[in-house]
Amino acid sequence: MYDFTERKILITGSSRGIGRRIAEDFISLGARVLITGTNETLLREVKDELGSRCHYVRCNFSNTEEINSLFDQAVNNFGFIDTLINNAGITRDGLFLRMSNADWMEVLNINLNSAFLLSQLMIKPMIKNRFGRIINISSIVGTTGNAGQTNYAASKAAMVGFSKSLAIEVANRNITVNSIAPGYIQTEMTDKLSEGQMEAIVSRIPSKKIGMPKDVSNLAVFLSSLQAEYITGQTIHVNGGMYMS
Repeated sequence: MYDFTERKILITGSSRGIGRRIAEDFISLGARVLITGTNETLLREVKDELGSRCHYVRCNFSNTEEINSLFDQAVNNFGFIDTLINNAGITRDGLFLRMSNADWMEVLNINLNSAFLLSQLMIKPMIKNRFGRIINISSIVGTTGNAGQTNYAASKAAMVGFSKSLAIEVANRNITVNSIAPGYIQTEMTDKLSEGQMEAIVSRIPSKKIGMPKDVSNLAVFLSSLQAEYITGQTIHVNGGMYMS
């Protein structure tokens, strides 16, 4: 069993779905966790359910000033943040020929640029302390592509290249940087799919089932642990065999 009793973890986009499950699992292992998102009501509910080791800060990840403020509040509450999980993300789907500049830029800003900005703030104290874990949540479509998601796929593919390049730069400081690329995971997003759409998706998955948030969280916990100290610059797919690299 992992021991995270001395660990301090910041998870973006953690009021629901995958991010929330990651927060739950880290807290169950003794960590102190800072959750973030745009919906303060949801964040407060999660904090109340997870208890005293959970803290929250509302943050709009398209706003640079709010990201800077998030970092400042994290330091004030926790001191050194040793683990950052960049999970915040949105979709603005549409065929490329009809995609607006606003939909392109909003997805890139929240999914990719926020990870750059927050990682740059967090990496400096990690280097000073000679320890850190950064995990970036990418997606299967960052590798395979998907019609109607040029903006989302571009942001998730860029996360992979970002992670690998940063991993090279900080590996000798005992800092690892990895990506997790989920396939179809049961969240509020998949709950909106029709029965026919779900059947079509499952038919393409060798394991014949949709993944659960715990499948991503289990990997995030391992990659954050001391046992994973020699794993960096990797993109690990969690998709039931839908894509095999």
